[in-house]
Amino acid sequence: MNRIVLIDGNSILNRAFYGIMGSKMLMTADGTYTNAVYGFLNIMFKIMDDLNPEYMMITFDLKAPTERHKLYEGYKATRKGMPNELAGQLPIIKGILRAMNIKIIEKEGYEGDDVLGTVAKIAEKDGLKVTILSGDRDTFQLATDNVTIRIPRTKMGKTETEDFDREKVLELYGIEPKQLIDVKGLQGDTSDNIPGVPGIGEKTALSLIKKYGSIEKLYDRVEKDEAELKGKQKENIENNKELAYLSKKLGTINLSVPIEDDLESMRVTSWDNDKVLEIFKELKFNRFIERFNLINENNIQEDKEEKELFTIEEIDKIENILENITKEEKLFYYLSKKDINNENIIKKDIISINIYNREKNIIYYIKDINGNLEKLKEIFENEKIEKYGYDVREDYIILKDLGINIKNIKYDAKIAAYILNPTESKYILENLADQYLKLDIREYLEKKDLKLHEDNTQINLFDSAENNSDNEYLKYESAIYLFTIEKLYDVTINELKQKNELDLFNNIEMPLVEVLADMQYTGMYVDKDELVNYGKNLKEKLDVLKDDIHEMAGEDFNINSTKQLGEILFDKLKLPVYKKTKNGYSTDVDVLEKLKKEHPIIEKILDYRQLMKLNSTYVEGLIQYINSNTKRIHSSFHQTVTATGRISSTDPNLQNIPTRIELGKKLRKVFKPGEGKVFIDADYSQIELRVLSHISDDEHMIEAFKNNEDIHKQAASRVFNIPLEQVTKEERSKAKAVNFGIVYGISDFGLGEQIGVSRKKAKEYIEQYLDKYSGIREFMNSIVEKAKEQGYVETLFNRRRYIPEIKSNNYMVRQFGNRVAMNTPIQGTAADIMKIAMINVYNELKNNNMKTKIILQVHDELILESPLEELEKSKEILKNCMENATKLKVPLIVDVSEADNWYNAK
Repeated sequence: MNRIVLIDGNSILNRAFYGIMGSKMLMTADGTYTNAVYGFLNIMFKIMDDLNPEYMMITFDLKAPTERHKLYEGYKATRKGMPNELAGQLPIIKGILRAMNIKIIEKEGYEGDDVLGTVAKIAEKDGLKVTILSGDRDTFQLATDNVTIRIPRTKMGKTETEDFDREKVLELYGIEPKQLIDVKGLQGDTSDNIPGVPGIGEKTALSLIKKYGSIEKLYDRVEKDEAELKGKQKENIENNKELAYLSKKLGTINLSVPIEDDLESMRVTSWDNDKVLEIFKELKFNRFIERFNLINENNIQEDKEEKELFTIEEIDKIENILENITKEEKLFYYLSKKDINNENIIKKDIISINIYNREKNIIYYIKDINGNLEKLKEIFENEKIEKYGYDVREDYIILKDLGINIKNIKYDAKIAAYILNPTESKYILENLADQYLKLDIREYLEKKDLKLHEDNTQINLFDSAENNSDNEYLKYESAIYLFTIEKLYDVTINELKQKNELDLFNNIEMPLVEVLADMQYTGMYVDKDELVNYGKNLKEKLDVLKDDIHEMAGEDFNINSTKQLGEILFDKLKLPVYKKTKNGYSTDVDVLEKLKKEHPIIEKILDYRQLMKLNSTYVEGLIQYINSNTKRIHSSFHQTVTATGRISSTDPNLQNIPTRIELGKKLRKVFKPGEGKVFIDADYSQIELRVLSHISDDEHMIEAFKNNEDIHKQAASRVFNIPLEQVTKEERSKAKAVNFGIVYGISDFGLGEQIGVSRKKAKEYIEQYLDKYSGIREFMNSIVEKAKEQGYVETLFNRRRYIPEIKSNNYMVRQFGNRVAMNTPIQGTAADIMKIAMINVYNELKNNNMKTKIILQVHDELILESPLEELEKSKEILKNCMENATKLKVPLIVDVSEADNWYNAK
């Protein structure tokens, strides 16, 4: 028997949005939500796999009122409108379904259930088996021996389904499916605002219909005074006959919708693969692309020029192409790299260098690096030749290790992509080719009959093919990446121009590449012996704490075991239980902080955890990063990670060395300058508040900074209405929390938790602050409205951050969007200023042929390592470059100090 699958589009899309994918708010680069579309397709593909239907139809509701709305004004009146995040996905799913040639039927004046019921009736009459896919149990009334209702549900993160035919409904409710209409007539339906009979719930309604068969038969018995009803129930049924009949009518699915389409139009046919592929690529639905093998010979253009994007010429000696390269004055290159295990500063080695000749459309593949070092040096150090690549910071370090200093770096595809979309998690070259060029690198390589590496998460996807005969695989991989870089240049530069971000790219981000690469290459000296001794000291303190905790507990136990610790605290010591997990008691930091006053053991446990983290993360963790050749840690500094534009540090993260506890701060003592050198530390004074005063144009804050007043004392004076000279240390501390809380968009709850006051009092502080600093209130309100209107905010240097969350119907998501809108222009501008300062310091040191180096940047702090003979000159350059990085309405102030280790540099 042939089968037709009928899908309630709105029901399944809603279920996908809220239930199946609700926790994963997937979205495209431009902020378009796709979670409901993805979830819908997952459910649809599952039923297609399970049933392999010959026919298929999907219906969606239209906005026009139906007969039910005309019959009863309150019908569905209590339902909330579709959230914007979901409404925007409706046209997307419809476009996909049309590309798949799946029939969509929408009828004005009728609901989706009516269309489903009518088509089900027609199909059953024509001898088809019918499966209706819906999350709405109202459709159970349609169940027969040949019509099954399939309900999807989520269990343990997986989509499962349950089928309900006539027999299953009888088993579940004890009545025929059609009698469920009568049940609804009596009990009503709060979700659709169908009134029903007051006081009649599902259990009573079911028993009445089982007994009397239908509403009509029930009232026939009532009128004859033969119904076995008593008291209030009898009164409600007798007095609400019209309501019962109205409710039944409202709940009855119409099986006579005028459907012009015949069943043949619903037959499952082949997809428009090219169109489906195009949409899936745009939505980043790579899993579906692979699942349905959408990239195959049918999609590949037969045009020869499309197939042969470029030619590859393998050369042994670079002299053969030197003339062409120097004539071009633009060097598009790509380094193919592999991981190695040695003591290089960066643990990668060059497999090949690829150079693109735009004029001839030839990619030169050079495998012999060592035999061409002299000529490569000549090319990469030629200041007249502009360098264009991908992840150039890494290239800079690798080449520097070979004695080559890249000069005149003009373009990095990774950084261009980052500026255009700063919230992307990674900027893999293969993805950028797909996103900006609609070029599928895997497809291209497959056309060359080259075997693909399974790991598609790294840039060099196919390094394992290095040993292939003639190196063909690696050669083509490298060439297509280089071709991608060259094409990305035109596309991304044009988009940067359109978005007014080209100056940011050319004048800040690209010059910073060399600065960060040089910082990483230079590294920071670590006194390993002192670090080891620091670790020994920690372990001694840990042993003392361990003994104290065991003594207080009255027994020995594993403090690091959540289970054992929970048993001690809550079963034995009977401390209040604040939170439980499926595995037992929670002993996380929040819980322990709440228990501090309950027992002295808690303070000891918190101290123990802090010291354990210091030892594992910062002692044992740092030791493994000390380079055995240089005796330094060469942390990687990244400029494509944070959405605000801040620089980040990894392997290890030197920006995250603890400073809140004294013992953590003392870890900085192990970081020292090299022999005959000294650290110079410069720190911007309250740069974010100074940026805030500039952007908000608040007269009081500007006045305070111009007069070099204590901004936190001034805030305390104004907010708490006390004379400046009477502000206490505690009041200043609270005002400081409000000052910085405003910068980060803190909530009244968050501020209250931070300064130890009630939420009400914290809200009062924030309101008083904004009343006194009205310019800041106006800025906060206007920036949020601007973000809603244009979808993004900008720094003073035109760095954009897109904020789709600000239009969310979800309150928590929307509040996050508001905080981002307020914070990004401030924090992002401060980050831009620091980057400008770093570039200027670097250039000044280089132009003066100095040996002083920038070795670390931590938020508002910059550290130089300077030979003693250059100390005064370096301090002057550092202070001057930082304070004059840009001109604001208030002065930029920098505090400069010098020291023999990082700890003493403040």
